[in-house]
Amino acid sequence: MVHIGVVKEKNDNRVAMTPEIGAKLSQLGATLLVERGAGADASYGDEDYTDNCQLLSRTEVLTKSDILVSIQPLPEEDLKQLRPDTIVVSLFQPYLDDTVKPRLQGMQLRAISMDMVPRTTLAQSMDVLSSMAAIAGYKAVLEAARLLPRYFPMMITAAGSIKPAKVLVLGAGVAGLQAIATARRLGAQVEAFDTRQAAKEEVESLGARFVEVPGAKDDTGAGGYAVAQSEEFLSRQRAEVQTRASKADVVITTAQVRGAKAPVLLTKDTVEKMKRGAVVVDLAASQGGNCEVTQNGKTIVHHGVIILGDSNLAATAPQDASFLFSNNVLNLLKLIVVKGEIQLDLNNEIIKSAFFTATT
Repeated sequence: MVHIGVVKEKNDNRVAMTPEIGAKLSQLGATLLVERGAGADASYGDEDYTDNCQLLSRTEVLTKSDILVSIQPLPEEDLKQLRPDTIVVSLFQPYLDDTVKPRLQGMQLRAISMDMVPRTTLAQSMDVLSSMAAIAGYKAVLEAARLLPRYFPMMITAAGSIKPAKVLVLGAGVAGLQAIATARRLGAQVEAFDTRQAAKEEVESLGARFVEVPGAKDDTGAGGYAVAQSEEFLSRQRAEVQTRASKADVVITTAQVRGAKAPVLLTKDTVEKMKRGAVVVDLAASQGGNCEVTQNGKTIVHHGVIILGDSNLAATAPQDASFLFSNNVLNLLKLIVVKGEIQLDLNNEIIKSAFFTATT
């Protein structure tokens, strides 16, 4: 019997495993060990963890688990309590921090990073990045609507008519498309830009206008991330974005380049040309931001423009985010836990991509 553990997140309202996962793990020959109170902030009580679940203390979960699943990487003091060869599954982002791999190897831990799962059709059910991006795109629009000092939809009243808000979405990946759909539902006029010409059809199918800047370098194998572009293209892109942004009430930015600083799409000069009261929601804030003046984890006002820098908006919908994360991890575990035994098959392309502590 394989013991799969989940503890309460330190700085996140989500929980890595929701109650219904316990029964599904039993079919794999595994038992779910849960720290008491782990799901409370995501609206899952201890009483919900009944089927094939054991409620334990944090220390008991850490010391008894064969596989430990978390959303944010465990703090050092927790990692030290794990037994050698324990498999730790989390969002490690090793491409952003080259100290993660040797540190975990030094503790004799085996690590799987969910953000390293290939974004392919075969691994779609395990794609945590897409699951969380969809929520982030939705929440980005709701946050923009909260901060914007005017309506999103057109309103015709006895006191006068109000024009619909203009929303510009930069990046039409999973987060961008969800932002477009949500903004349209709220009645805004929406424009969207993406370097991938293939995104045009998707954008237009959602009722938004696709903004084209010719000459973009396309890479359909970029795994949902933006592709580094030439300086000549970026210059033309910034000029077009500045023109569009100066007329927009809301700009939502989603462009990230894996393992590198996010491209700057909104310069300080562009922000200063935007309307007073306009809102920028920067989902790439943790990688430096698509907006030059973004401050990660903060809401600031620059030249009358409100700028929210938050790459973790998915955590503000913790119940559904936890549900999706749990199912993504469960689908990965089906490749690892077979008939009550751990089988880490490095010939499997998905496991090979996500398992990053191998010495070879």
